[in-house]
Amino acid sequence: MNKNNKKVDTKKGHVDPNSIKEFKVHEECELLPFLIAKYPQLSRNNVKSLLSNHQVAVDGAPVSQFNLKLAKDDIVIVSKRRIAKRERKDLPIIYEDNEFIVINKPSGLLSVASDSEKGRTAYRMVTDYVQQKDKHNRIFVVHRLDEDTSGVLMFAKNAKIRDILQKEWSEIVKSRRYYAVVEGRLNKKEDRLINYLKENSLNLMYVTTRDREAKKCITYYKVIKESDLYSLLDINIETGRKNQIRVQLGNLGHYVIGDDKYGEPSDPLKRLGLHAYELSFVHPINGKLYKFKANMSEEFNRLFKKH
Repeated sequence: MNKNNKKVDTKKGHVDPNSIKEFKVHEECELLPFLIAKYPQLSRNNVKSLLSNHQVAVDGAPVSQFNLKLAKDDIVIVSKRRIAKRERKDLPIIYEDNEFIVINKPSGLLSVASDSEKGRTAYRMVTDYVQQKDKHNRIFVVHRLDEDTSGVLMFAKNAKIRDILQKEWSEIVKSRRYYAVVEGRLNKKEDRLINYLKENSLNLMYVTTRDREAKKCITYYKVIKESDLYSLLDINIETGRKNQIRVQLGNLGHYVIGDDKYGEPSDPLKRLGLHAYELSFVHPINGKLYKFKANMSEEFNRLFKKH
């Protein structure tokens, strides 16, 4: 069943407790009028009760203010139960100003909500943090990291800068660098990988020959440490295709450790051996160069001390 077709209990004046709904925002508006339009069967007061009962979230982050400004592409979620806010004290913040907030995302944490997980995300954590200062504060997704990849993750603080950054992303980004731990020792200690990738019916990427549907991807790597079992690579990606580092290195026969999505490599760290350590870009309005870094996890280094 389409989740947007689940029932509303109009007799009791509230959302069916067995339902959860999601609505995409197509233009800027305030939250209360948006909800009233989506629930024409309910009275204004009953719609307000969804907010006062903390049953509404935007992109997985709970909200209660009626006049919250929604931006294009926001996802408004109406839950069957209360969505509790959490106090955030130890957020791994790398940088914050009036336009951006950058964190060192832990491995195992989604960047944004998914079909199966709405609450435990980096977006939710950062939203909780900024709304502790002002309940009207918002953050906006600029880019993403895979759930099991740690490292530099940036959010914008207003929709205007988000839209500009996303529109000009490939032109303004100067570096996206990663550390990767892979199985084995590479014959070439430094190389430029050029492949064409497609997505299969299981949403997995694979290397293929060049055609209209295949996406070109370019990855630079350099070996910086080796052991008998593993290699530590410094990687710079020229393109930003889905899972490109994992797929291209796996295509060489050197899978990223812990990557059971694309191979069956060893898992000595009980996490994916991929860390986004640097993001730099030129601000599209003021021309300033921003460079954010997240130090490599010490567990990566310890792996090479053991072997």
